[in-house]
Amino acid sequence: MGHLQLPEGKKIAVNLGTDFDAQALWLGGFNRPTQSFMSRGQFGAEVGVPRLLELYRRYDVTTTWFTPGHSVDTFPQQCKDVVEAGHEIGHHGYYHEIPPGIERDTERRLVDLAFASYKNVLGLRPTGYRSPYWDYSENTLDIIEESGFLYDTSLMARDLVPYHPQRWQINWEKPNVAGVASAVLEIPVNWYLDDFPPLAYTGVSTGMQDTETIFRRWRDIFDYAYQNVAHPVFASCVHPQIIGQAHNIMWYEKLIQHIAGHDGVWFATCEEIAKAWVDDDEDKRLMSLPDVRGVEAPPADSSFARG
Repeated sequence: MGHLQLPEGKKIAVNLGTDFDAQALWLGGFNRPTQSFMSRGQFGAEVGVPRLLELYRRYDVTTTWFTPGHSVDTFPQQCKDVVEAGHEIGHHGYYHEIPPGIERDTERRLVDLAFASYKNVLGLRPTGYRSPYWDYSENTLDIIEESGFLYDTSLMARDLVPYHPQRWQINWEKPNVAGVASAVLEIPVNWYLDDFPPLAYTGVSTGMQDTETIFRRWRDIFDYAYQNVAHPVFASCVHPQIIGQAHNIMWYEKLIQHIAGHDGVWFATCEEIAKAWVDDDEDKRLMSLPDVRGVEAPPADSSFARG
């Protein structure tokens, strides 16, 4: 297993990831293109973004904003403000599409469409990718590699350390088989460190949970990493239209205060973290193994129940 070569005097890397989904959030998967839901995306851009940028500025936090191409095209000034404040822009699809629900050609086209938005509006090309909805199609890792991304941050085989993701051959009535490890570095995501599931109201989700509970959960995960894991990464995810709400920005600032109060904290972008990663011999061996791809379908007469 490789490790992070942290800057001198630093003990933990912290990426306070921000997914600037804006109105695209309600297009790709939720399919709620109503004026009410569009107003929530507008709030994220016009209220949440300035509040977050001001908060990050006060605590000298530099981070990564995973931003769909749709957000760049719809709210270009807010995206320019993010870049001008020194933050990284990460690739996050075009309209927050669900990769497993679209064909390869469509997925490839939307990735390229977002690249065009980043170039035309912001004059940059992201080096990292975060899948909308944190899910892969059978083609996503191929597209990530073909696009030349340095890192991905969509998967969950680890929680507090990066790793190289593998392609799994899925077998229903015999063991799954792990394939070759990708050269792309995975900075893992974690549903327990996402503000949307516990705090967002969608009409079907629970949402609106007690903020003290969420603060304690995120604090405890940070404390565990700080105290127990060598060269750890604490990578969280917030959305301007959620965390930018008055009551949420208060607990989020309390969390940042807690983190910043520890010695050796490195507030970093995902690109900085990926560039600080050092592979060991085992990582290199896994990346050189024969590739294993494909999915074995279950038998037609199988009565095995799958959730």
